Amino acid sequence: MSVFPKVSLRPEVENYLKEIFTNQEIVSLSKQEAEEKFETLLNHLAHPPSFTTVRVNTHLAAVQHVKNLLLDELQKQFSELNIPVIEHPDLPDILLIPVIGPRKDIKKQQCEAIVGAQCGNAVLRGAHIYVPGIVSASKFMKVGDVVSVYSDIKGKCKKGAKEFDGEKIFLGNGISELSRKEIFNGLPELKGIGIRMTEPIYLSPSFDNVLPSYLFLQNLPSAVVTHVLNPQPGEKILDMCAAPGGKTTHIASLMHDQGEVIALDKISNKVEKIKQNALLLGLNSIKAFCFDGTKALKLDMTKDPSGAPPFLPESFDRILLDAPCSGMGQRPNMACTWTLKEVTSYQPLQRKLFTVAVQLLKPGGVLVYSTCTITLAENEEQVAWALKTYPCLQLQPQAFCNITLRA
Repeated sequence: MSVFPKVSLRPEVENYLKEIFTNQEIVSLSKQEAEEKFETLLNHLAHPPSFTTVRVNTHLAAVQHVKNLLLDELQKQFSELNIPVIEHPDLPDILLIPVIGPRKDIKKQQCEAIVGAQCGNAVLRGAHIYVPGIVSASKFMKVGDVVSVYSDIKGKCKKGAKEFDGEKIFLGNGISELSRKEIFNGLPELKGIGIRMTEPIYLSPSFDNVLPSYLFLQNLPSAVVTHVLNPQPGEKILDMCAAPGGKTTHIASLMHDQGEVIALDKISNKVEKIKQNALLLGLNSIKAFCFDGTKALKLDMTKDPSGAPPFLPESFDRILLDAPCSGMGQRPNMACTWTLKEVTSYQPLQRKLFTVAVQLLKPGGVLVYSTCTITLAENEEQVAWALKTYPCLQLQPQAFCNITLRA
């Protein structure tokens, strides 16, 4: 029996998705098979992936060397377990660590802490609980107590409550680093670990400050995207919606840091994060700018010697458009409170970005469009629209599951 229910969605959103996945004009399954597959999907979305994925920064170290260091680290974290590190069979810079769970023999404690849904999702991926994520704690909780941690998937628990009887999902047990009084004393500077998870439902390694220059924690689909892009040394490449820089730094690494990688994001603190990641990983070919990707096409033909956006048409050999999206495919996600209007609001923005990307791409260049969602409107419909709108594009076959277009 599953520890968690399926992902909690608003009825209107669940019905919208169900209509897509059971549409007999789209799927080749019977209606019953399609409905069963859809329910399976919703259940899987609430759970973490079967493997924790890390990308080796091959610019600074060999995969085998980092793998050995990681095995030593896992032995420190899980001294009683023999957890393997597996090299991905098709992606040479990717290491996989099996996730153990769900574990059903964890004894629930009288002392409880409630965390928000996003914090709960992070716990399922191996994170400890930082003070800002704690919504509620038992009135008697003190430093060193064994605490049962629950996720408030509906967002109904009041900040600072001493008990909560609403819908909550058990995430495992941890040790409190602070008392209830310290957590809720109103001091904004409290940002450290509040509860250190010791018996999580899903056992995943913590990567807090673990080999930070050698490893980058990255979801497998995210790593696949850059391999599909297939950047080559010496090329000029654009990452249109780049924060926090996982794919940007991956591009630079695959290019052996030779060439030019332009990273755009319109939020300044996210751009700083890209720069920090590039510095940490020792990558010098990345230039990050705080700039709106929808405005990245230069309207006059004068070239800016600084290399800053906007850019002239046909400036880039390859472009990655990892577009802003509804994020409905991210895992784990125990609850999504978005309305149908919010879920379906991204298509116009994605098309604006697509339009700019096509014009910035050199003839014969490669454009990869990817999202982290499961909606038809943001994926297949967008590709069909692009192929119809821009006859210069051709859909290219590739071994992975994202979409590659060639001008």
